[in-house]
Amino acid sequence: MYVIGIGPGHKDHLSHRAAHILTTVDTIVGYSVYIDLICPIISDRQTIISSGMKKERERANAAIQTVLNGTSCALISSGDPGVYAMAGLVFEICIENNIQVVADHTEKKEKHISQKSLCVEVISGIPAICSGASLLGAPLMHDFAAISLSDLMTPWDTIESRIEAAAKADFVIVLYNPKSKKRTSNILRAQQIIMDYRNENTPVGIVRSAMRENQKVCIIPLKNLHTAPIDMQTTVFIGNSHTKIFGDFMVTPRGYSDKYNLAL
Repeated sequence: MYVIGIGPGHKDHLSHRAAHILTTVDTIVGYSVYIDLICPIISDRQTIISSGMKKERERANAAIQTVLNGTSCALISSGDPGVYAMAGLVFEICIENNIQVVADHTEKKEKHISQKSLCVEVISGIPAICSGASLLGAPLMHDFAAISLSDLMTPWDTIESRIEAAAKADFVIVLYNPKSKKRTSNILRAQQIIMDYRNENTPVGIVRSAMRENQKVCIIPLKNLHTAPIDMQTTVFIGNSHTKIFGDFMVTPRGYSDKYNLAL
């Protein structure tokens, strides 16, 4: 079984390994929007199993059962499958159902394969934290923390405590899942917490649909974060106390100028 990160989705941003597997497996399972993104590289001979939002468990189950039935299958995620995506869910389901999992790179995997077992390869992809950062310049040059604002799986009290800890420690903070149609207040609360520890003019990078057709990138001060057009396709990069705007870019110095003479 392959759990594949398709990155932003365009074939130019797929790894060679991911592209090769996607063209050779018998079945591809994924969120319908992500299936549409990779349509140019899949063929009519392949079986496609797609579904809508909030059907992650059903897709993972379908992929696992497909492989257990003897058919090669790729389960796709946008970005990287191990970053707020499908890889973890696959392993959780296997743990819960006592399905033996063997790493594809294990030299003696043949000795471990049983009827109820999966040989799994997780194929990395460009996560939103990296695609977004590249469009902004160099916001993650120093220590950073990534926090999801979705409280579907994590209690909001826990999320709040993590935001405060990251802000207090002066991490650059990357916010995933910042706002949905029903969940609009979490980003406002995050802004309030961070402003207790950051200057109101701290640069904030807003990246929507990185490296996709509807890509939008802007840099605003922290005090204006509540006015920014943000949705679930957006990743928010909040600078630390040293982050600065340089031309069209957002840069967090690592400290080279304090250690070396950078004069040309």
